[in-house]
Formats: sequence, C-alpha cells, structure tokens
Amino acid sequence: MRPSAERSGQLRWRQVLLLFLLSLFRGALPDQIRYSVPEELAKNSVVGNLAKDLGLSVGDLRARKLRVSAEKEYFTVNPESGDLLVSDRIDREQICGKKPLCILDFDTVAENPLSIFHVAVTVQDINDNVPLFKQRKIDLKIGESTKPGRTFPLDPALDLDAGANSLQRYHLNDNEYFDLAEKQAPDGHKYPELILKHSLDREEQNYHQLVLTAVDGGDPPQSGTTQIHIQVTDANDNPPVFSQDVYRVSLREGVPRGFSVLRVTATDQDEGMNAEVTYSFHNVDEQVEQFFNLDKRTGEITTKNDFDFEVASSYTLGIEAKDPGDLAAHCNIQVEILDENDCAPEVIVTSVFTPLPEDSPPGTVIALMKTRDRDSGENGDVYCRILGKTDFLLKSYSKNYYKILTDRALDREETPEYNVTIMATDRGKPSLSSSTTITLHITDVNDNAPVFQQSAYVVHVPENNPPGASIAQVSASDPDLGPNGHVSYSIVASDLEPRALSSYVSVSAQSGVVFAQRAFDHEQLRAFELTLQARDQGSPALSANASLRVLVGDRNDNAPRVLYPALGPDGSALFDTVPRAAQPGYLVTKVVAVDADSGHNAWLSYHVLQASEPGLFSLGLRTGEVRTARALGDRDAARQRLLVAVRDGGQPPLSATATLLLVFADSLQEVLPDLSDRPAPADPQAELQFYLVVALALISVLFLLAVILAVALRLRSSSSPAAWGCFQPGVSSKSGPGVLPNYCEGTLPYSYNLCVASQSAKTEFNFLNVTPEVAPPRDLLCEDASWVPSTSHGGAEGPFASDTILKGNNGAKNLPELPNFNNTKKRQIETHSFPRDTKLRPLFYWILGSFPEYRGLRADTLASRSPTGGSQGSKQDLRTRMAAPQRGGDYRGFILLSILLGTRNEAWAGHILYSVPEETDKGSFVGNIAKDLGLEPQQLADRGARIVSRGRTQLFALNTRSGSLVTAGRIDREELCAQSARCLVSFNILMEDKMNLYRIEVEVIDVNDNAPRFLTEEMNVKIMENIAPGVRFPLNEARDPDVGTNSLQSYQLTPNRHFSLVVQTGDDGTKYPELVLERVLDREEEAVHHLLLTASDGGDPPRSGTARIQVTVVDVNDHAPVFSLPQYQVTVPENVPVGTRLLTVNAIDPDDGVNGEVTYSFRKITPKILQLFQLNSHTGELATLEGLDYEESGYYEMEVQAQDGPGSMTRAKVLITILDVNDNAPEVTVTSVSSSIPEDTPLGTVIALFYLQDRDSGKNGEVTCTISENLPFRLERSIDNYYRLVTAKNLDREILPVYNITLKATDGGTPPLSTETHISMKVADTNDNPPAFPHSSYSIYVPENNPRGASIFSVTAQDPDSDENARVTYSLAEDTIQGAPLSSYASINSDTGVLYALHSFDYEQFRDLQFTVTARDSGDPPLSNNVSLSIFVLDQNDNAPEILYPSLPTDGSTGVELAPRSAEPGYLVTKVVAVDRDSGQNAWLSYRLLKASEPGLFSVGLHTGEVRTARALLDRDALRQSLVVAVQDHGQPPLSATVTLTVAVADNIPDVLADLGSLEVPHDSDTSSLTLYLVVAVAVVSCVFLAFVIVLLALRLRRWYTSRLLQDSGGVLAGVPPSHFVGVDGVRAFLQTYSHEVSLTADSGKSHLIFPQPNYADTLISQESCEKNEPLLTSIDFHECKGEAQSIQQAPPNTDWRFSQAQRPGTSGSQNGDETGTWPNNQFDTEMLQAMILASASEAADGSSTLGGGAGTMGLSARYGPQFTLQHVPDYRQNVYIPGSNATLTNAAGKRDGKAPAGGNGNKKKSGKKEKK
Repeated sequence: MRPSAERSGQLRWRQVLLLFLLSLFRGALPDQIRYSVPEELAKNSVVGNLAKDLGLSVGDLRARKLRVSAEKEYFTVNPESGDLLVSDRIDREQICGKKPLCILDFDTVAENPLSIFHVAVTVQDINDNVPLFKQRKIDLKIGESTKPGRTFPLDPALDLDAGANSLQRYHLNDNEYFDLAEKQAPDGHKYPELILKHSLDREEQNYHQLVLTAVDGGDPPQSGTTQIHIQVTDANDNPPVFSQDVYRVSLREGVPRGFSVLRVTATDQDEGMNAEVTYSFHNVDEQVEQFFNLDKRTGEITTKNDFDFEVASSYTLGIEAKDPGDLAAHCNIQVEILDENDCAPEVIVTSVFTPLPEDSPPGTVIALMKTRDRDSGENGDVYCRILGKTDFLLKSYSKNYYKILTDRALDREETPEYNVTIMATDRGKPSLSSSTTITLHITDVNDNAPVFQQSAYVVHVPENNPPGASIAQVSASDPDLGPNGHVSYSIVASDLEPRALSSYVSVSAQSGVVFAQRAFDHEQLRAFELTLQARDQGSPALSANASLRVLVGDRNDNAPRVLYPALGPDGSALFDTVPRAAQPGYLVTKVVAVDADSGHNAWLSYHVLQASEPGLFSLGLRTGEVRTARALGDRDAARQRLLVAVRDGGQPPLSATATLLLVFADSLQEVLPDLSDRPAPADPQAELQFYLVVALALISVLFLLAVILAVALRLRSSSSPAAWGCFQPGVSSKSGPGVLPNYCEGTLPYSYNLCVASQSAKTEFNFLNVTPEVAPPRDLLCEDASWVPSTSHGGAEGPFASDTILKGNNGAKNLPELPNFNNTKKRQIETHSFPRDTKLRPLFYWILGSFPEYRGLRADTLASRSPTGGSQGSKQDLRTRMAAPQRGGDYRGFILLSILLGTRNEAWAGHILYSVPEETDKGSFVGNIAKDLGLEPQQLADRGARIVSRGRTQLFALNTRSGSLVTAGRIDREELCAQSARCLVSFNILMEDKMNLYRIEVEVIDVNDNAPRFLTEEMNVKIMENIAPGVRFPLNEARDPDVGTNSLQSYQLTPNRHFSLVVQTGDDGTKYPELVLERVLDREEEAVHHLLLTASDGGDPPRSGTARIQVTVVDVNDHAPVFSLPQYQVTVPENVPVGTRLLTVNAIDPDDGVNGEVTYSFRKITPKILQLFQLNSHTGELATLEGLDYEESGYYEMEVQAQDGPGSMTRAKVLITILDVNDNAPEVTVTSVSSSIPEDTPLGTVIALFYLQDRDSGKNGEVTCTISENLPFRLERSIDNYYRLVTAKNLDREILPVYNITLKATDGGTPPLSTETHISMKVADTNDNPPAFPHSSYSIYVPENNPRGASIFSVTAQDPDSDENARVTYSLAEDTIQGAPLSSYASINSDTGVLYALHSFDYEQFRDLQFTVTARDSGDPPLSNNVSLSIFVLDQNDNAPEILYPSLPTDGSTGVELAPRSAEPGYLVTKVVAVDRDSGQNAWLSYRLLKASEPGLFSVGLHTGEVRTARALLDRDALRQSLVVAVQDHGQPPLSATVTLTVAVADNIPDVLADLGSLEVPHDSDTSSLTLYLVVAVAVVSCVFLAFVIVLLALRLRRWYTSRLLQDSGGVLAGVPPSHFVGVDGVRAFLQTYSHEVSLTADSGKSHLIFPQPNYADTLISQESCEKNEPLLTSIDFHECKGEAQSIQQAPPNTDWRFSQAQRPGTSGSQNGDETGTWPNNQFDTEMLQAMILASASEAADGSSTLGGGAGTMGLSARYGPQFTLQHVPDYRQNVYIPGSNATLTNAAGKRDGKAPAGGNGNKKKSGKKEKK
C-alpha cells in the first residue's frame, strides 16, 4: 500500500476518535438553544451568535463546516462570524396558522468531528393582516310577507392575526328596516346576524343596500367591509297569459326532423321564479307527441318525426303554460300538412313462372306484376322499365299491370340464374323510384359435351408394377346438370393389340382412374398410347376424347452381361499377353460389359474379386481397364489369373463376373507359335464411294416422290370444278356475305364443324351426304343462302337430323375433342299445312310441337307444303326443333296460346261497387261477382279467378262455387279508414287464363260501436288559494272514433259550489270542456276537490264515458325552514374512506310544493374545507371529498344553511373532530454521504450520516432503522434520531464496483409503516490486478509472399481494473532468428495488439517463427503478463513445374522416340517426367497434349505423363510425329511448362531411315474417276431437286396471293370477319391469321382443305400430328390421316448434335481423363458422357456420321481400327435420356423391338427442330 493511503487512513481514525470523545462530553452542552424574532424580519437579519452559544471558536468554523439542517431553511450560519441569519421570508400565519405559539425547530451540523445541535426560534405576531370578508358582496332575498324580528345569519370576516390583533367587532350603516347583532361561537369566533325591524313592501321598495364593517384590535386598528344587497321577493298572484288563443301554421310533409314550426309565448306579471313559465302539451293524443317536440322553456315547437300526408293531413296541438305556482294558461295550434312527392312507387310481383327451361322460345311470359304509389296526381303516376341489358322484355297490358317476357333464347350454362330488376318511377318532381328483383332459375337441357382438362396426358409408370394398381386419372367436366353433366369414362382406341388391351389397362367409368391389369416390362414395352372417351348421361349422350400416353420406366431387373473377354468355343477363358518390360500403368486389357437396363441401373463399376498375385494389377472402377500396378518381378509367375466382378448402379445392385488369364511374354510367338496373317487394312476410297452411291439413290428417290405427289395433288384439286366453283376467284357475283357473321347459325346446306389448331398441321373435316329431298342440287353458296333453316342448337336437346359434328383430333392442347354424330339417323319427311302469317309461323310451330300428334314435325317439310311452294317457304329463317321432342312441351302450348289469344282483347276498364256494414260476421255475403261480370260461377274456377290485393290483409274471399264475394274476417272501419267520411276498400280480380284484371270497390258503413273515451281516467288540476273567481282551466277532451251522429256530442259536470263547466268548439268541430272557478278557495278549509266529467255521443242508443277531476288547492309560502339542532358535532378517524357519510343535517318547512322543498348549502367555510367535505343539497348528508389528515388539522368548524324554494332560510353550525391514526410513513433525510470510497478503505470508516422523523405522534412516531445483513456496512445510532453508516468489511471493486444500500425506517404504529431510501456507493479502484490473456499461447498461419507491413494477427489482454490501471500496452520480447533480430521480421502495435509482418515470408526458407508478447498496464506500480505466439508459413503456388525428362539435347534439338508400326492402341511410347518445388496441391501435376501433328493418334496420361498410342497406326500416318505436352500444377492460379516430343514410327532406327527415303503416295486413276463421277451426279440431282421445290413454292405462293386479292375485292368469303377464331355449332378454336382454301362437293364425303404450314420453330410437333414434308404448303386429305398414329415410329436422335474433339468418347487413352479410373463426379457429367458415346453410335447407325467407320463400329473404326467393333463398347442406346432434349436414343438396328431402323437423313430437319427446342 502506498504512503498516501496510509496517511489518509490514520487521519480518518483520528476523526472517529475525536468524535467519540466529544460524544462523552455531550452533557456539558445545553439541550436546545432558543431565540425569539418577530415575523416579516428582513433577509440577513441577525438572530443570534450561534457559534458563541455553541462554544465554538470563530477560527474553527471553516474546518467544522457548521451548517443548518432542516426541511425548509429559514436561517443560515455566517461562516465568518458564526451568526445565525434570516435567509427567507418568515410569515407566522403561513407557518403556524392560528396557533397561539409559533416555534421553528431545526438542527445544526458540525463536521470534523460530526456533531448535531438543536435550535428553536419563536416567531412573534405583528398586526400585518386586516379583517377580510370572503365575499365583497352578500346577496339576500327576503319575501315581502316576512314578519319583523326575523334574523338572517351573515358570513363572518377572517383575520389571520392572533391575540389582540385579531377581529374584535362589527357595525352596520344606519337604515330604517334592518339592525345588526353580534354572536360568539364556542371557539371564541364572532359572527354577525341581520335582524328585520319593519315589514317590507315590494311595491314601495324592492331593493335595499347596506354596508357591514369588521374591525380588529391592533394599534392602529385595521378594518374590512362588505356590501349587503337585499332583494324583496314577490308572491305568486298572477297566471301566465298567451299572446294568441289559436295559432295556425302550414308545413310541407318533407320538412326535416328538428324543423322549427313556431314559438308560442306566454307572459307572467310576477317576478323571479313565479314568472318562470314552462310549456307542455295539453289534451293531445299520442300521435301528436310522436311528430312534435315542445321546448318547455322557450315554447318552441319542432318536428320530431317525418310527416306523411297520406297518413294525416292536419294536426291539432293543445299547449299549456304554467308557472311554478301551478297557475296555467292554454292555447291551440292548427297544423296543416301539404303533400309532396315522398312516397316511392311499389312493385308487387303477382306471379312468377320459375324454373324455366333454357330452350324456351322468345316471348314466353315469365312473371306478372303491378305497381302502386300512395301519392296523388302526377306524384302517383308510375311507369316501369327493366334495368340493365337483359334477355327479357317488360310489357304493359292493363293499368299499373305488367308482364315480363323472354326477348331471346336462353342458355343455362352461360347464365343459370337471372336476377331481373324492375324499376318503377313516378312523375313527381323530383321523381322517386323503387325496384324489385325477380330471381329466375333456368333448367338444363343436354347441349354441352364433356371437356377434358387436357387434350393429351402423359404418365410415367415404373416397370414391374403390381397388377391392379392405379397409374393415372383423367378428368372431364360437363357444364350441364344432373344426368346431363354426369360423365362416365371408357377406352375407345389404343396402339396395343385390341385383344391384348384389356389385359394391359382398364379405366373406372365413374372416377376416370386408369388401372394396370398386369405388370409392365420396360424391356418389352416402353410406351403405349390410349384414347379415352368421356360420355355424359344425357339423351342423346355427348362425348369427348383425350389421349393418354403411358411411359414405362426402368427398374434394375437385369444383371450386367460381360461382352469382353468372351469365352472360347469350348467354354474356356481366353489369354491376354503382357510384355515382361511393362511399366506400372501399362494397359493390359479391358473388360467390356453392358446392362439391358437404362439410366443409373446401367451405370457399371468394375471390381477385382480375386487375383493370383494381389497388387500386381489394378482395375479401372468405371472403365474396366486392367493395368499393371507395378513392374513385373523375377519372382512373379508367368501366368496370372484375375476374377473381375461387374456391378451396376441399381438398388439393389446386380453383378456378373469374368475370369481373365494373363501371360507375361514379349510376343505372341512365345505363347502361340502359329499366328495367322494380319488382315489387310480397309480401303477408305471404297468406303467413300459406297456413301456417295447411297446419297445419290436417296436424293433421286426423294425427287421422284416429290414429283409424283405434286402431280397427284394438282390432278385432285382440278377435279369437279363445277361443285367447287363458288370458291374460285371471280365466279360469284353476289355482293352480300357468303357466311353469316354468327358462326353458331351456319348458312351452308351442310351442318359442319371445323377445328383447326395453330400448332398442328392435322385437320379433319367430315360431311354427311345429303339426299336430294332435303337439299336441291344447286350451287348453294353462289345463290342467296338466306332460305336455309338454322341448324343452331341453342335450344335443342339433341342433334338435328341434318347435323354433322366434326371429330377434331388435331393435338392442340386447348381444344377438346368433339363428339361424332355422323351416324345420326334421318327422319322421314311428312307433309303438313303451313300458316300464311310469317310473323306467327315460328311460334306456331313451337306451340304445335307441344301436342303429341305434331311431335317430330320437320320445319322444312312444313315449308315445302306451304301454299307458296317449297322454294318460297324455304326462305324463312326458322328456329325449330327437328329431332326428339322437348321436355315440358305438354304445358307450354296452352300457356302461350292463351297469351296470344288474350292479348287480342282489350283490358277491362270498368269497376264494381259494393257496400257492407262493419263488424259483420265472417263469410257474410257482399255481392255476386260472377253475375256482375256476366259469367257463370263455374267459369270463375275454370278461368283461375283469384283476388289480388295491394299487400294488405285479405278482407274478402271469393266463393268460386256460387260466384259470390264474402267477408274473410272481421272488418273494422275505424282501423281501415280512421276518421274519413267515406271508407272504400279496393282490390282486383285476376283471371289467370287471360291475365285480365277487374277492379272491385267495397264501401264499409259505420255503426255506433265505440263509446266516447277520455285519454286519462283522472285529471289533476292545481289552483292556488289566492286565485280570483272567474278564471278558466281547460280540461282534456274525450275521443270517439265513430263519425257523423255516432260521434261525441256533449259534456256534463257533477254539481258543486266552487266550479262550473263551459264547452268550447274548435274550427274542426272538436268540442273542448273548460272548468270555471266560481268561488275563492281556502286550502285550510278544503285542500282537495273531487269532480266527475261525463261525455256523451249521439248514437241510438247513446254511449258515454266519464273521467274524474281532482282539484288540488296550492298553498303560498308563509313559513321558513327550521333545523332540528342548533349545532351538530361528530368525531371521526383521519383514515375514513373518501365519500363516507359523517352526519346528516335536517330542516323542516311546513309549506307545500316548492315552498316546502328545502335545499342545504355551506355558509361559513374556507376553501380548504370546501375541498375536503361535500353537502348533499337535497338530503343534508355531509360526506368527505378527500382524505382527512390529522397532521394538517385536528378539527373543522363550518356553517350550513337551509333554504326553501322562494328563498326563506335558516342556519346551523357543524363541528368535526379528527382522531390520529398511523398513516404517515417515516421519513429518511440524508444529511451527508460520500459518493465514492477507495477499495482499500479501513474498517469503521464513516461514509454517510442521515436523520429519521415521523409526523405521527406517540408510538406511531417512534422510528427504528435497519440495512441488509449481507452488506459490508453497519449502522450506528448517534444523538437523537441521527444514524451513521460505517464500513464493516474489506471492499473489492473487482467483485462489486457499486453498492446499492437500502435504508429501511419502520415506525411503531399498528400496523407499522416503513420507508426505504437507497444510497449508491461507488468503490474507487486501486491497481491490484495484472493483465490476463484469454489463451496461454496462439498459433498463426500466414501464406508465404505476404505483403510487407500487412496485419497478420491481433492479441488482446484484459485487466479487470479501471481507468489507467486497466490501460494495457503490448510489446515483443527481444530474440534472434537465423542471426537476424526478431524485430526485423515482425512488430506489434502497443495500443491495439495488432501484429504486423515486416518481411515477406518464404515457405522454402523457413516454415515457422516463435514470438513472446508482453502486456503491461499503466498502474502504479505497473503489472504485466506474457504469452507465446507461433507463426506457421503456408505454401503458395509460386514455382512452375520443372521437366526432368525428356531433357533437351545440348544442341537445342528435341529428342526422338520410336513407336513400332505394329503398336496397338495403348502402346507406351514414352513418359514425360516433371517435378514442382511447391508442396501439397500446388505440387500435384497433370499432363495434357497441347498440339499434335496427327490429332487422335497419341494420348497423354493425365497424372502419369505416359504417352501412348490412341489407335492403331495406319499406312497413311506420317513417319514423323510432333507432340507438344504441357505440364500444369494444381495451384491457384496454376503454373505450367511445355515440352516437345518427336516420335518416329518405325520398328528400329534403320527402318526409319529407309521409310523416309521411299515415301510415295499410291494413285489409282480408276477409283478417283469413279469418285469424281459420283460427286458430280449427287450435285446435279440435288440442284434439280432444289429448283423443282423452288418452282413449286413459287406457284403455290402465286395462287395464295391471287386468292387473297379475290377476298379483298368481295369474293365469296369476303364476308367472314377477320377474326382469329373460327367455330361452328358453338365450338371455337384459336387460329393464326392463315389464308386458306376450302373445296366442298355436294355429292362426296371427301373434301380437300389447304393451309399454310405454320412455323414450328418454337414448338415440338406432337406425334399424333399428320406431318408433311412440303416446306411451305401442306395439302391435307382429311381421310388419309386416320390410322397414321399407329405406324409412326420414334425418330432417331439428331445427327447435328455434335461434341468437340475433346468431348468425343474413346478408350481410356483418347481423352484427357483420369487413367486411374476416376468417374464423373455428378449425374449431369455421367449423362453427358453416355450421351456422347450414344451420339457417335447413332451417327454410325444412320449412315451420316462425319467420323467415318463402317456399320457396326459405332463410328469408332476411324480412331481405333477395324478390329475394334461394337462388341468392345457397351450398348447404352436402349433408352438414354439426353439432357436438354425430349428425344430418346434407341437401338439403331432396331433388333430388340423388331422394327426397321429409320434413315437418319430422312428425318434430319425435323429432328433438328426438336433438338433446337
């Protein structure tokens, strides 16, 4: 520990000791020092010398830091003199209030040592406050009838001073009517009372003003005044009076709610409350109160609801004005309602015919409706219309009656439900409208065929599937409903044998699920195609077809088959020879195997199962190449045996084995002495001649076929010119269109469907042969075609007899296959009569079709037998039904025939009037409807007569048996017509058969069935006892709903001596009774009078009603309220809840009504009391508003007053005493505290001083203090309630840098209360911790050749100390490396610890370095720590390979290597040897051939550098070959070196020299001439063929251009709109805008249609398409395409699919591949390798290979020699998928499937398009 810390510790101990000694002598000091000062003393005034009184010297004041400690510091200590000075304003009244003695207690604190002294200062009062009244003006109301001697308490004045300076007396200014008396409360306070000396007279003087003065006893005295304003109140002796007796006003019925009608005004001559008039409705019914509001204060009448002129046209309102004394006046208001167009028309649907068949003809009636409008005049005139564009019409056929008819044919699939909205609009201004919606459901007919989701499906099924398994599911949708939309599925065609189809697959008729009936075999059957049909259950049924192609996937069910080595004829294994000098890696032989499976299942791997000499040979995992693994030793046997296993890549894998017998010998003569002669090499010239002959033959055949096809098409197109003349340019002279714009209504005599897809060249166009009876033999399109009947199926349930539906199988994806109805039977034509009216003919045929005897009638037959002849009749555009009868036809004829006949008659315009008395029995006779309409009773039932009312309850019924109109129930005239003079009920009689309406009116006669009734059975009238006689009081009138003499006539009142009755008559004839006061009333004599009022009507016998009248005599205010006690007292604890009722004051007033209603209020209170207490003004309950606090005040005194309605009042006093409870928690005041202490502070050091206090008294104010026990501190009690906090344990900042100390002070109350105070104490740091590294050592990896000055690592050390003690610096320890100082290699940043490299490291020079890093803090003294660093240098590719062999000769020439001419492929010529100074991957070397004079002759081992022959040497190969070999490492970036090799082809050096001298190329003149002739022949034939195609193309283009000109100039087809859609019978197909020619014959079912060949550059042609080879135009015979799908073979792979030389397949030495057997590392590379092999194989198979080679060599003979045939290469062509193409490679020879191979050239262009896609 440092010396400074020791000195500070000794000083603290001395202070503690001094404080302890002073506490021992504390008894020598006085307990408390007292001073006395007057209030309002000036600031810095001297109170006393505190230092002197405490015995302190002036020199010690600064060291002791003497100061005042109090909540509010009114005083301060002068540090220079020790005087106690005033520091703030001292107001005795603010500090102590009304206390007689005011003392300020506070403490003074002195430090060094810590001492506390108590000081008390007494504050003396001065007269600095004047007496003040709470109000500057006091308002009093005194009734003029108040008797003299009555006292009125006044608010006292308040004086904040105490003693003699407080309030002493009051005096009042001189006046005649009032005097003043002083009263004294029990607490000594004085308050004044005003005494009435004389009676007041309001008429003489209604206002008095006095001045009240309050004077205190100070010297000089001070006073305060207030003014008293006295108002003399009047007695209620005048009733209100209206300005008018009757008010009249007119309102429009559309006024908004809240509209002001008028304001009535009534005045009262009284004053104050007696003149306040309130308004109310009087003697009105409930209807008035529903429509009007009356403001009871202002008398304004406003509208409450919307008026309806149709409900009531006028209202009468009775208004009553009343003052608080119940004196009242009355008036009437007449309100007239003016009509407006506020009633919207109503639409009433009488009848709706739904559901409706979708084949209903136009004009079918679907609904009947009527309209009405409650308004009158133009406002009630209504017209109707249908909203929106619909398929319906609205037609009026009677007044306000309409019928809705169909306007056109309906289609349920397009709109299954119609919402027809009818809008009715009146002619008012502005017009109103309403609408109603009729929902019409359309029933279905079978007019839609099923539609598949796809036109073609493709499904993949793995072979060996379980029989009965589901392999696919097709789905077709039919928009029809019920059986018409129920679809069943079946198989209708397949490319399998018909007999074998059921054994392969089946389809579920309900779900469309296709099941496999047997297990498929990929090797036997790889794909097949089905044609599925979906048929609905309609009558007749409709169907559609879709194709399903099933592709059988491969599984691993075939084991590999070893092709080479093959067994000998005797079944023994063959021998292979190995030279004894063979080096490691020498190619001995190759195992060749194939697998009948495909894909992964055909990927083969080779493994050595057994070897007679393990380790001598290696086997390529993927290639099957057997190579020597090491050089042959002397101990190795001459004969070796290997057992090789070939395994495929399937799951689970299958395998096969092969046995290899190897013999070590330098030549075959050593093993087999008798070798046959070598075969002669193949002649390449003969091979070229063969290919030229084949090419010439193919081109000649194609040319001949093209000429024959062109001639045949030309001859065919020129046949039957008369039948097709209308389609030739310039034949037709008609200017009108030849084809109607609506293709759904065909204009040809043939009904046909044409389906053409833009992505297919296959189209089918079928026709029926029409008999002459149906279509006359004429040029149909060249004549007017308007006579042809429509073949539209818009409303038909089945096909027409003359309809033909085209079957389109064009392969388009979005076109469903159409049903074929070519076999529809024709009906025999019958002869019938035909109506002459051309407008009614279609409807007439439709109606006749509903009768059984006319069903099946043909429209064209009817037309042929018409009077005008068949030709004339055939020109009518008829839409008829020509096949099966329609459903629902049994009723439609009757309905429509009735409508047609009914519309001829005019609507019946008259009406019938009946009368019937009200309240007649049910079933009473009203009138004979049948007789009045001129009908028999039975006709009413037959014609469907019924009553149509306007939405109200049916009051009458129609007896169809008797034809009488009878009552249907009770009829109440008052309910129907209210007070109307005449009551008419109108309704209509509807005749259903003709839809005729007849208006009926019934008048209801009134009877005397209602007695007069008052609105209330009892009426209350209040009359003041001082009202003068003759005043009238309106009474409620009686109501009688009857009319005429049966209504109310007179009133009568029971006889009495105080009242009489007067009857008044209003403008509308209503009689109102009024009560008249005859004599003065006396409430003391009789308070209530009971009367009886009787109302009588004029009926026979008369009826009457009575009401009781209760007259209450109202008293005047002549009594004041009186309290039950003069003073109320209560004692409550201070913790009573807010809102607690403390007491209830009660005052009684013997008066009645408002005069007796007493209200309570505070009188003598302070603002504080007003915040604490509330007084209920009605009940007198006194309750708390806020919580009470004993510490603020122990008692409260207040005055309350009771006042009645007119203003008479009295007063009482209330005293409330508060009891103390423990509701104040202790308070902790921190006097002194140290914010930070060092962590090496000694024990017992004082760190804080604080003071405890509690505002409660007794045990509630006794306080104890505690802290938590787990802290290194303790509490020590000082004098009084002072505590100090000292250290009890050693502190450590690193463990806890901050202490949050909680001081808890608890009092002794029940329950005890506590307070917590938090002190935050920071521990200051000392340097007691060295820096620490997170690891003891570090390893760093740095790549060589790093840049100088680069950061290579960073170290960090942590120091738990803070500030300077935690600031760490870094340095490197001194050392040497290879004689050089360590600092020359690396440096470290002293602040951040970042290590920098000062040298560029070289891995070849040194590979690791060792450093020591020191971390040191900045404390005093500093502390440090060390850590070791190891730097490892990583190698980089900075050295290029170095070629060791072949080394360059000294003369700079290249070395020469020998290769014998008899060398087989794989012969080791030489080996390139190279090294690399780098290590790891940077030293891995690879060899590749950069340049060769004969590419493909030699190969270089990728990793061995061995130069081997890639194929057998030929005679034409040069004797000298030059090779450039590159050696490259695997670094990034890689480095390389090259070497040039010269290889001489000879058995020895003399042979080389001899061969070089005798080089001469042989020449065969005959062979060369033949080759030349063949080349010329091929060129000539090709040119002639090309010229022929160009000429043919030009002719076709000219013909197409001519046809387009004809169309533009108004040709036959000029009327066709230029649309991309062509469709017949509702079927539409998307087309490109092709120019087309159509030739039709009337007597042939064979047609010809020519389309331009669409561009298929972006489309793969479907196999189902009929493909042609003409480049631009395709002539399609629609009958020749059938059945072609069965014979179409899969095209061979594209011959243009090429690979680079580096990508071509070959043996292991022909590519830059890994000779160790490395296989491609991903699936894509594997597939590409297989595809490359198979592409070469396909080129050889289709005869167009550019690589050369004969058949059966897979195009490899040019590289590997004729002896290398297909038996050496696996045949992967069974089923190989080429990435990026949809083509499948198959066996070129086709031997497996038994199919002849297709020529590659014949399909070359088409295949190329597929491959490009």
